[in-house]
Amino acid sequence: MYFYQPSAGHGLPHDPLNAIIGPRPIGWIASQDAAGRRNLAPYSFFNCFNYRPPIIGFASSGWKDSVRNIVETGEFVWNLATRELADAMNETSASLPHGEDEFVRAGLTPAESQLVRAPRVAESPVNFECRLSQCIQLTTADGSPVESWLVLGEVVAVHIDEMLLENGVYQTAKANPILRAGGPSAYYTIEEAQRFDMIRPDAR
Repeated sequence: MYFYQPSAGHGLPHDPLNAIIGPRPIGWIASQDAAGRRNLAPYSFFNCFNYRPPIIGFASSGWKDSVRNIVETGEFVWNLATRELADAMNETSASLPHGEDEFVRAGLTPAESQLVRAPRVAESPVNFECRLSQCIQLTTADGSPVESWLVLGEVVAVHIDEMLLENGVYQTAKANPILRAGGPSAYYTIEEAQRFDMIRPDAR
């Protein structure tokens, strides 16, 4: 077994952590500041943490525009990143000056949301409108602050392209979502052929 202590370095060509914990869904987060200037950025530390109410969250390494805007306005939108939108999503990861519009850079269309002021990505087949529930600065085990923030939001509205619903059931693979893997460039997709099913013991 290869063994290392993260505090002393991993000794490998690339940190294996995010390759081991992967692939991970993309937190493609749209927000805007109090002046209405839009921001759109992808985060690979993202997931869903609660059913009712639905709560999703992403972690930002550094106090970036997304975090600043969300804390300022209390709102954001998550957009599903698909294989068809991969290049546009990647463009929105560029480091731009505050106030420069990633929607414009990536050639994406901002769509009006129903319950929040932050825009949706019109080209994305699924959007979650969210209201901020918590913004937590992470700490080490000894309580020392880390320059990373966990942003949690309650999903207050959901938009789904009806083409992804079959008999009312959402088809995960049909959406062709992209997932972040390890290294500087690795992503994966999902295919129906990779699916398998298991029934939890308590449900048998």
